[in-house]
Amino acid sequence: MNSAAIDACFRRAKGLFILLFLTLSGCALPNQAARPALYDFGPGSLTATPAEAEPRLPALALDLVEASPALDSTAVLYRLAYADKQQLRPYALARWSMTPAQLLRQRLRQHLSQRRALLSPGDISDGDTASPVLLRIELEEFSQLFEAPDQSTGLLRLRASLTQPGPKGEKWLAQRSLTVQRRAPTADAPGGVRALTVATDAALQELDQWLQALGR
Repeated sequence: MNSAAIDACFRRAKGLFILLFLTLSGCALPNQAARPALYDFGPGSLTATPAEAEPRLPALALDLVEASPALDSTAVLYRLAYADKQQLRPYALARWSMTPAQLLRQRLRQHLSQRRALLSPGDISDGDTASPVLLRIELEEFSQLFEAPDQSTGLLRLRASLTQPGPKGEKWLAQRSLTVQRRAPTADAPGGVRALTVATDAALQELDQWLQALGR
């Protein structure tokens, strides 16, 4: 066999070796880490409320929603009531698109703005005796509660406070605590997200009725 034939055989053998090495290396590579799924409360109402349908309500100033430090993240949290209900656990592959407090405020604005003007605290003048009332929300619980491995609910607990800003400071008007639970359709993160979304909408509906009953 001449030198040209030997070189050709060597190149083919080298190519086969490289191909085999890359194939085996590819099989040995670990799978890419799965990215967490992002969730929010959905798009909200897809139909606009006609301006003439219902009378407008008084303007309202909406403060930022406060939350406990345990809720100050985008983790989707759950509790195992049948094991250790005092421990909050995060799902590894599920995240909210914003913190629960931010999502709640966004949903509240969508709901209340259908029938009233909403202001921010910075829009209120300290010397204005006719300033709108200020609504503050404290989010105390926002988790999926498992009563059993295959049974869970979305649990939301909040406290709403109304104050009247004025030249001499804020005057306390009313306060309301709400606890809402809704059954999760599945015992996993998507089921918990759906249950918490329904619980949030139910809580906001109840909050809106409370404000209307107060004439606010």
